[in-house]
Amino acid sequence: MSMFDGRVSVITGASQGIGAIIAQELAREGALTVLVDVQEDKLQAVAGAITEEGGKAEWLRADVSLTSEAQAVAEAVVSRHGRIDHLVNNAGITRDNLLLRMKEAEWDSVLAVNLKGAFNFSRAVLRPMISARYGRIVNIASVVGLVGNPGQANYAASKAGAIALAKSLAREVASRGITVNCVAPGYILTQMTERLPEEVKRAFLDFIPMKKFGLPKDVAFAVKFLLSDEASYITGHVLNVNGGMYM
Repeated sequence: MSMFDGRVSVITGASQGIGAIIAQELAREGALTVLVDVQEDKLQAVAGAITEEGGKAEWLRADVSLTSEAQAVAEAVVSRHGRIDHLVNNAGITRDNLLLRMKEAEWDSVLAVNLKGAFNFSRAVLRPMISARYGRIVNIASVVGLVGNPGQANYAASKAGAIALAKSLAREVASRGITVNCVAPGYILTQMTERLPEEVKRAFLDFIPMKKFGLPKDVAFAVKFLLSDEASYITGHVLNVNGGMYM
């Protein structure tokens, strides 16, 4: 029997990168994965890859920053499957700029997706989880939400907020059999980080004690653990996956 047989997992930002790998890993453990994003073609491709491998995957287009669309996803999943066991708030964007030059739209868009998106989906799944007296929520944070980063005040603030959101919600729902945790990746090799200049990559590598970059699967394995029964007594925790960048 696989780890998540019979479980229903909702993963936001699942059309590529870390979100796609998380979805694939949960499907390998038997979960029915519901992939959420705005990029329909990419969602279809990820869902297709999961089903070709023998896993179970569905996809729903939604803008995580819109409360109504988050609620619609939760209602559709519960209507179809009668439950939501796992939520992984992974959707995230960057709009980097020094604060002095940062446009209001750059601030607002990052906070809307990265932080309000986590709020929207967490709130949307709470009722079915509370009714079941079971649930697992994991927010994908970031090392920069713990230490800050020049040119990323918006992104760092959103990720610090995701951590505070998780800790606060963990206290609210702990007695209902629901855990809420965070995974805070460091430098992970994705399409987003590949766009960074080579000198920036070298500077990061010098700062990482393990002298190597992480892979999306490293984050996925941490998420899988926090969703599992083995982590049933862990809540309000931030699990760092960063090769020692921040200890």
